[in-house]
Amino acid sequence: QVQLVESGGGLVQPGGSLRLSCAASGSIFSINVMGWYRQAPGKERELVARATSFGTTNYSDSVKGRFTISRNNTKNTVYLQMNSLKPEDTAVYYCNLRYGALNYWGQGTQVTVSS
Repeated sequence: QVQLVESGGGLVQPGGSLRLSCAASGSIFSINVMGWYRQAPGKERELVARATSFGTTNYSDSVKGRFTISRNNTKNTVYLQMNSLKPEDTAVYYCNLRYGALNYWGQGTQVTVSS
C-alpha cells in the first residue's frame, strides 16, 4: 500500500508564492511518475505538472513559466513551487503517484489565491 501526504497549501495574495510538498511512503516502485493535479469548484480535476523518476517533466499550459515541479527520488518526495499565483489557481491540489496500472492519490491541500 502507498500513502501520499501533502503539505504547504494555504491562502496567498495574487502574485505571491507557495510551495507544496508530497511525501510518499509504502511499497514504491522506483520507476514511477509523480505529479500534481488540481480541482476547482464545479470543474474537473486537471493535470498541473508531473515528473518521471528519470527527470522528465511536463506542465499544463496554464502554469508554464510560473510553476516548477521537482522531486527527490531518495525521499520519494515531489514538490511544486508556485510563483506569480493568480486567483484562477485557486483549487484543491492533489498529489499523484503512478506506475503501471497503479494510481495513488493524496488527500488534497487547499490553495486559495485572493486579496
